[in-house]
Amino acid sequence: MTDTFLAKGKRKKLVDELRTKGIKDEEVLRAINTVPRHEFMDPAFLHHAYTDKAFPISSGQTISQPYTVAIQTSLLNVKKRDKILEIGTGSGYQCAVLAEMGAKVYTIERHRELFILAQRTLISLGYSADFFYGDGYEGKPRYGPFDGIVITAATPEIPEKLQYQLKIGGRMVVPVGDSSSQVMTLVIRSGEADFEYSSHGAFVFVPMLKGTVNNQM
Repeated sequence: MTDTFLAKGKRKKLVDELRTKGIKDEEVLRAINTVPRHEFMDPAFLHHAYTDKAFPISSGQTISQPYTVAIQTSLLNVKKRDKILEIGTGSGYQCAVLAEMGAKVYTIERHRELFILAQRTLISLGYSADFFYGDGYEGKPRYGPFDGIVITAATPEIPEKLQYQLKIGGRMVVPVGDSSSQVMTLVIRSGEADFEYSSHGAFVFVPMLKGTVNNQM
């Protein structure tokens, strides 16, 4: 499926829907209006690419609901050339939105199949990012400190190691909770050992797990 006028029209309607749901960051909305979400979807769900819902992808994972992507990205307060660490590349859609906004993205995926597929998709669309196959709980301290960290999977508690990979003033967005429901949590590093926390609604994500999965096709 190429980026047809029909797809562009559906993206416009999706953006209008996100506005009615409270998304106000115009740069986030512009990115969502630009990135062809259908390119990141399983062929079985292509006709639903611009429905505001999550859908299955390979390796038992999901592509997040556009509203969820918009909320997480808005909370990051992304500026051009910001260094953003993404934990959980998944389909690559969130990464594409961040790259479209001008961020320098470092993204980690524990499933080798997704690690490979997401790279292919993003490169084919002209988006640049640094891809890593590994354990997201470890982060990438070598490339930090980061302006922002976004975790696209549910964690029972905020990973301390990742908090300390933020720069002072940096922001981390993470869904925290059990397997049934999580609270979208914003962490701001306000000092060397000081952090501020705020809650931003209930969501449901697949769990964040340690280690890697070598499920290459």
